Amino acid sequence: MPWTPNLSVGVTMIDDQHKMWFEKAEKLFEAGRNNQAKEYVGELLKFLDDYTKKHFADEEKYMLSINYPEYNAQKSAHTTFIAELTKLRNAYETSGGNLVVIINANQMILDWLTKHISNMDKKIGEFAKTKA
Repeated sequence: MPWTPNLSVGVTMIDDQHKMWFEKAEKLFEAGRNNQAKEYVGELLKFLDDYTKKHFADEEKYMLSINYPEYNAQKSAHTTFIAELTKLRNAYETSGGNLVVIINANQMILDWLTKHISNMDKKIGEFAKTKA
């Protein structure tokens, strides 16, 4: 599932990072579907793990800069998601690169991303507009 304009938060830095996130997630899912090399899938999982941490750190810094009132709820959701992503990466590595793990995780990641962006991140953009 690609990023679509209806997922726009209205904050350029956050939207640009979300687009990159969806692009890499899509490549990961494509690699899983195409039975591509275990190393490639592992590499993409590592990128997503690292990029997610960077994105969350940038997003949290932005929320603090605008005194976003729901910062703590966002921070908690981010911590939960990073833990889930770590579990996924560990499951992939301990299973010996089992693609079924990746395929089963596809929906979980996309559901979480789209629901989090639609339900929580969009509120950041709405709040930022009131500060402008």
